[in-house]
Amino acid sequence: MHVGLLDHVNIQTTELEKTCHFYETILGFKIGWRPDFPFPGAWLYSGDRAVVHLIGLDPSAPNAPPRNSGSVHHVAFAGQGFLELVDLLDREAIPYEIRDVPGLRQRQLFLRDPNNVMVEIVLTGADATAGDRAYPVYTL
Repeated sequence: MHVGLLDHVNIQTTELEKTCHFYETILGFKIGWRPDFPFPGAWLYSGDRAVVHLIGLDPSAPNAPPRNSGSVHHVAFAGQGFLELVDLLDREAIPYEIRDVPGLRQRQLFLRDPNNVMVEIVLTGADATAGDRAYPVYTL
């Protein structure tokens, strides 16, 4: 038996439209085909792979999820275009935190989606050292 890479993340949300907007506008995923499930939702694609599955919930329903990542601390995606991403986050007034990984040429950018799920973008190469300004520090 072999288990490989993470296939997708499933997020339950009472903010389906806002969550779709976040993953499309901020992370660049595209809404695509989704099976005809008997409940609302969306699948968001990176290329030809549906990496984020959303389930839309009624906020007044007893099964509405808590607004945090639960036992999962965060979800991480590889990314490129550090400066463009930071500019977009600043324009959209989305708080973020940047950490440079000691001993590696790697930068981590943390932010939260509309459901308060923490998302990490892992940047390498030139993106790991891009930028010549001080970036805000938030407590996420």
